[in-house]
Amino acid sequence: MTSLALFPLMYSIWVLTLTYSPISSFSSPSPSAAKVCILQNSFEPGFVAEGDYVIGGLFPFHYIQEMPDLNCTYKPPPVKCNGYSFNPRAFRWAQTMRLAVEEINQNTELLPNYTLGYKIIDSCEHPLTGQRAALAVLNGLSEDHSPMCSRASPLLAVIGESGSAQSIVVSRILQPFRIPMISYFSTCSCFTDRIKYPNFFRVIPNDDYQVKAIAQLLVRFNWTWVGLVRGDHEYGRFAVQGLMRELQGTKVCVAYQEMIPLLYNRQKVLEILQVMQSSTAKVVVIFSAEGEMTPLLRDYMKQNITGIQWVASEAWVTASVLTGNEYYPYLGGTIGFGIRKGHISRLSDYLLTVNPQIYPSNPLVQELWEALYGCSPSLSSGSQLPSCSGQESLLDQHSSYMNTSSPRVAYNVYKAVYAIAHSLHNLLLCQPDRGPFLNNSCAQSNNIKPWQLQHYIQKVTFNIAGEVVNFDMKGDSIPYYDIINWQRGTSGNIEFVNVGLFDGTKPAGEKLVIQEDRIVWADSIECTSCPEDFWSNNNRTACIPKKVEFLAYDSLGIALTVISVVGACLTIAVLAVFFHHRDTAIVRVNNSELSFFILFALTLCFLCSLVFIGEPTSWSCMLRHTAFSITFSLCISCILGKTLVVLAVFTATRPGNNIMKWLGPKQQRAIIFSCTLIQVVICAAWLIDAPPYPSQNAQYERSKIILECSVGSNLAFWCVLGYIGLQACLCFILAFLARKLPGNFNEAKFITFSMLIFSAVWLAFIPAYISSPGNYADAVESFAILASSFGLLFCLFAPKCYIILLKPEKNTKQHLMGKEKK
Repeated sequence: MTSLALFPLMYSIWVLTLTYSPISSFSSPSPSAAKVCILQNSFEPGFVAEGDYVIGGLFPFHYIQEMPDLNCTYKPPPVKCNGYSFNPRAFRWAQTMRLAVEEINQNTELLPNYTLGYKIIDSCEHPLTGQRAALAVLNGLSEDHSPMCSRASPLLAVIGESGSAQSIVVSRILQPFRIPMISYFSTCSCFTDRIKYPNFFRVIPNDDYQVKAIAQLLVRFNWTWVGLVRGDHEYGRFAVQGLMRELQGTKVCVAYQEMIPLLYNRQKVLEILQVMQSSTAKVVVIFSAEGEMTPLLRDYMKQNITGIQWVASEAWVTASVLTGNEYYPYLGGTIGFGIRKGHISRLSDYLLTVNPQIYPSNPLVQELWEALYGCSPSLSSGSQLPSCSGQESLLDQHSSYMNTSSPRVAYNVYKAVYAIAHSLHNLLLCQPDRGPFLNNSCAQSNNIKPWQLQHYIQKVTFNIAGEVVNFDMKGDSIPYYDIINWQRGTSGNIEFVNVGLFDGTKPAGEKLVIQEDRIVWADSIECTSCPEDFWSNNNRTACIPKKVEFLAYDSLGIALTVISVVGACLTIAVLAVFFHHRDTAIVRVNNSELSFFILFALTLCFLCSLVFIGEPTSWSCMLRHTAFSITFSLCISCILGKTLVVLAVFTATRPGNNIMKWLGPKQQRAIIFSCTLIQVVICAAWLIDAPPYPSQNAQYERSKIILECSVGSNLAFWCVLGYIGLQACLCFILAFLARKLPGNFNEAKFITFSMLIFSAVWLAFIPAYISSPGNYADAVESFAILASSFGLLFCLFAPKCYIILLKPEKNTKQHLMGKEKK
C-alpha cells in the first residue's frame, strides 16, 4: 500500500525535473542554459505534422499501464502503456483531429496563407502517463529539436484530455506556460473554478448537468434503491457528490458506494462485484471511464452476474469496445446519457487511408491492426500473433474503429480543432491600434503567445454542421445529452439507440424528454409478470387492469346506429309508398311481389348491422355473420329473380318463345327460396361445426384488451361471403345482357349499376377488414353492410319513387313500354 501510494509522488518529482531548466532558460535564454537542458527520457509521438502554428493532441491509445519495479536502487524506467490494451476508439479520435487540421489547411477562407501543424501523443488514460504526455507535447523529439531549451514553445494550444483526472494534471502543467487546452471528454464540474483552471475549455457539458439528468431519470422510473460505483479520480468523486446533492429531497436512496481502483486491482474489483451481487439494489449508476469499465466488466461476466440495470455516465455509454454480442446478456438494456452526436462527412473515407502499408514505422498503426484483426503486419514487432499483409480491408464490423454513423466524442474533437482555428483566424484579423491587448495592440503573427490565443478562444462563436459552438465565462459549452439505450442489433451485437434527450437550456420540467415505448429493458431488474388481463403502470411498480375496448355505443357506434336506423326507416317508407301505389303501372310492371321481398330483405340488412355494435357475447357473435349472410343472400336472390323476369318478359315477345310459363310467381318464389336455402345450409353447418365466439385480443396492443368475435371457421366465413359474391356476379351478368332491351323503364340498367356498387363495396371490404384491428374490423364490416344496402336501395327504388311521387303522368303502361303516342 505504501509503495503504491508513494509511487505517483516519486514519479511526478522525477518527471518534473525536466521542466526546471526550460523554465529558467525561457525567462533568460542563453547558450549555457541551453546546454544544461537535457531530456530525461524520449517519448515518441503518435503523429506529427509541420505547420506555421502547432497544436497538441492527447489521446488515450491504451488504457492499461505497466508500473516499473520500485526498489529505489536505480532510476525507475518510465511507465509503459500495455500493448494488449490498445483502444481503436481513441485512435479514431486522433484521426479525426488530423482530418480536421487537413480540412482547415485546404480551406481558402479559414486561416488563408497559414497552416496548422500538430503533435499527437498517447496519454495512456492515466494521470501519470498523461503528465508525461503533456511534457512530451511541449518538448521536441530530442535535445536538438527541443525549442523549450532555447526559446518559447511554438505550441499554441492542446486538444485534450479524455478523462477529467488526466485533464487536471495536464492543465496544471500547461498553466505556467499559459497554454490553453480544449477538452473533448472531461466533464468534471471542478473545472468551472477559473482560479484553479484558468486555461481550461471544453466542448462537452460539465457533470452538473449530467447528474441532474441522472437524478431525474431515477425519479422518473421510480428507482428508489440504487448502488453507486465510481472511478478513483476527480471525475468520479465530483459526479457522485453532485448526484447525492441532487437526490436530496427525493425518494431515491443509495444502498452502497464503491470505488474502482485507479490502478486495476482484481481483488478489490471482486469485492465490489460481491457487494453488487449480494445487494438488493439492482439499479447501479456508474461514473467511470471506458478503460476502467472494460476490465471490470470482464470480471463481472466471468462471475456470471446478471439482473443488474446499468445507468451509464457519458464516459462509457457509447463505448464501442463493449458492443460485442458476448456483452448483451450482461449489459443489454443499459441506459445513460451520451454526448450529442454530429456528422463528419469525410471521416469514414479518411479512416480507410490509415494502414500499415502507408505507415510502416508507426507502432500505433501496427497495434491497430493487431487489435482489429488479431494478426501482426510487421515481422520485426516481436508480436506472438500470426502475421498478415497489412492490406486487409477495414469493414463495418470493426465498429470500435469504423463506427462513423453517429460520431460523438470524435465530433467533439472535430469541434475543438475548429474552435482553435476560428480563434486563430480572428486573432490574425486584428486591426492595428484596435486590438484587445495593452495599448490596443494586436498579437504579432510571427510570435503569437498562447495566452493571446486564449483571449480569442474565450470569445469565439461559430457554426459547424448547423450547431453553434461557443464557450461561457467558465469555459463550458451548451449542455445537451442524448439518452442512449443498449439494444440487441440484427447481428446480435449491441446497438446504441436514442430514446430521448436532456436539454439543459430548457426550463425546469421540460429538460428531460424520454420516449419510453422505444426503450428495451433486458433482465436488468427483478420483475413479476402481470396477469394476462393486467398491465404495469407508468412507474412499473404495480399491475393495473388493461383497458377493455370493443365497438361500443360511443361516437363511432352511435353514428353507425343512427345510419342503420335511418336506412331501415327509409326502406320502410319506400315500402309504404309502394304499398299505397301498388295498383299503379310502375309497381305492377316491376313485379310488386319481388319488390316487396327486396324491401323486406333490405330492412333486415340495415338492422343486422346493429348486431355488430356492443360487447360481444356468444349469441351476438353467432347472430352477426349468419344474420348478415342470410339477409343479403335473400336480397340478392330476389334481385336475381327480378332480373330473370325482366329478361324473360322481353324475350317472350319473340314468336314461338314460351319462356314465361317457366317464370311464373311460383317459380320465382322457388328460385328465391332455393338460392337462400343454400346460404342457410352453409350457415347451419358453420354453427354446428365451428361457430363464432367472443375472444380477447391482447396481441394488437399490449396495454389493451380488444373484445371481438372470432369467426370460428375462416373457411365458413369466406364461403358465405363467396356465395353472396357468386349471386351478385350472376345477377350482374344477366342484368348486363338485358341492359339494351326496349322500354322507357328498363330496370336491368339499374340492377346492373346496383350490382357494380355492391361488388365495389365488398371488394374494398376484404383488404380493409383484414388490415383493421379489433373493434375497427367490426366497424368496417358494419359500414360495408350499410354502404351496400344504401347502394341497392337507391339504385333500385329511387327512380321508381321519383316517377311515383314527382312524375305521376309517366306512371302509365304505355310510357313504361315505350309505346306512348307522340
